[in-house]
Amino acid sequence: MSAAPHILVVEDDRVVCETLQLYLEHAGYRVSVVHDGASAIGRATEPDVAAVILDWMLPALSGQEVCRAVRAQSAVPILMLTARTTEDDRVRGLEGGADDYVAKPFSPREVVARVQALLRRAGTPSAAPPTPTRAGALEVDHFKREVRVDGTPVALTPTELKVIEALARAPGRTFTREELVARAFGPDYDGLDRTIDTHVTNLRRKLERGGCRHAVVTVHGVGYRLAIDDAS
Repeated sequence: MSAAPHILVVEDDRVVCETLQLYLEHAGYRVSVVHDGASAIGRATEPDVAAVILDWMLPALSGQEVCRAVRAQSAVPILMLTARTTEDDRVRGLEGGADDYVAKPFSPREVVARVQALLRRAGTPSAAPPTPTRAGALEVDHFKREVRVDGTPVALTPTELKVIEALARAPGRTFTREELVARAFGPDYDGLDRTIDTHVTNLRRKLERGGCRHAVVTVHGVGYRLAIDDAS
């Protein structure tokens, strides 16, 4: 089963990068980030990159220059982010090889929708189903949306399933409560971060009843992670 499409974000504003990465990953994409044009050219032409989100106003080497350089080597779809909104600017961006553009300030949801449209036009599946995550006796099947322990399904609520799926997308990584809430319920969720503790407690209880102990580890003062080696 193929991996989710890989999106490269080229943007020097770290806050914008973090926002785009959060929304794109929540939509099921793999995301890489670079902050300058020179680094972007080599990364954008790598064969596993399905689409590029490119800021026009990069330091040193502009987004327009990057776009032309990438387009000379690759047909990868390019979505330009630009604060330039005149017709001439838009035309120059499209003539330089961009496939679409979004004006700043932008809605992250719109950017995700534009990426999905670009991938459809390119014939790339917008969100290829990922392979199951395995950690000891625990298996999280993202495609079937099922959790199994030693092959036996564990009955979880939709909320508990979202939590374990979010942890399983990066096994071994520690998520803060805020990150886990955003990745499980979406960036626009306005519930209390502490409610995640209750969901994790209930999730652990059900996994333990199924015979899987120590799968979800508390990292004190930080958050939670899915254990890789000791989830048994």
